[in-house]
Amino acid sequence: MLRKVILGFISFSLIAGFFSYKWFDNYLVEQWELPRTSQVQQISVGAGSNIYRAAQQVFADAEQDTWWLRVWFKLHPQHSAIKKGLYQLDEELSYAQLSQILSSGKVVQFKVSLIEGETFQQFWEKLNQTKGITPSDKTEQELLAWLEVEQGKLEGLLLPETYFFVNNTSAEKIVRRAKLALDKVLAEQWDKRNQEVPLKNPYEALILASIIEKETGAKFERPRIASVFVNRLNKGMRLQTDPTVIYGMGDRYDGNIRRKDLREATPYNTYVIRALPPTPIAMASEDAIIAALNPEQSNYYYFVAKGGGEHYFSKNLAEHNRAVRKYILKK
Repeated sequence: MLRKVILGFISFSLIAGFFSYKWFDNYLVEQWELPRTSQVQQISVGAGSNIYRAAQQVFADAEQDTWWLRVWFKLHPQHSAIKKGLYQLDEELSYAQLSQILSSGKVVQFKVSLIEGETFQQFWEKLNQTKGITPSDKTEQELLAWLEVEQGKLEGLLLPETYFFVNNTSAEKIVRRAKLALDKVLAEQWDKRNQEVPLKNPYEALILASIIEKETGAKFERPRIASVFVNRLNKGMRLQTDPTVIYGMGDRYDGNIRRKDLREATPYNTYVIRALPPTPIAMASEDAIIAALNPEQSNYYYFVAKGGGEHYFSKNLAEHNRAVRKYILKK
């Protein structure tokens, strides 16, 4: 008799315990899924943080809910793992939605754009002022050593592109990504080049591409601009392009190029030297690199801006002088 009573009591306790557990678990589920008002739009989760600390940042009443949250995670530990990063939150969300967001790893993405025609210094300054990027005080020479770059300047060695990144990404890491992206594009296009272009190596192609980039913003004109410079190089003529003079002047450039500037002997003054300048003068786009390595076949040796971002191309100096009188001097 006593044995039956004990067995009955045990059975009753197990059944009661099971239904109590189900009831309590359903209660916790309701609390877990109940929408609440978020105090913040974004939350930064650091290494070693947990859902309790995160909840206290997000919900004003999280402190009083801690006891059942801890019970919930004891019963459902698969919901407690969260990943570090910066997350975007809705105005209304539940603990369940918060846990789902913080365990997804879908952190806020920032972006920064390197614009074709910009110099390295312009891009470096932009990087160090962009939200989400950890600024750096490295000099260009320190970056060159860190990247193990053989050239003496980073000018032209970064690919103009929009780069996405997560919060607290270092400025150096963006530079490295842009450098690797440029290396890949340059190698691919060098292999596809017109074998007759008078360029000894990929770096010379990058120098020419940077000049093309600064001479025209019109994509369709780049192959023809390239043909002018290639024709001049083949003839041993000076390139005589103003953007190289401006780059060589550096901070002295005030918006005007004077006759004395065109006569000044600098490594970048293509009115003086009969070759490419020693380095690129800006960041060149993939389109400009393609144009430099696959120029249009033409007999043009001169061009002049005619307005609207386009140029008039000439085959000889007399024709070019007439174009200058028409489009520049307005005669």
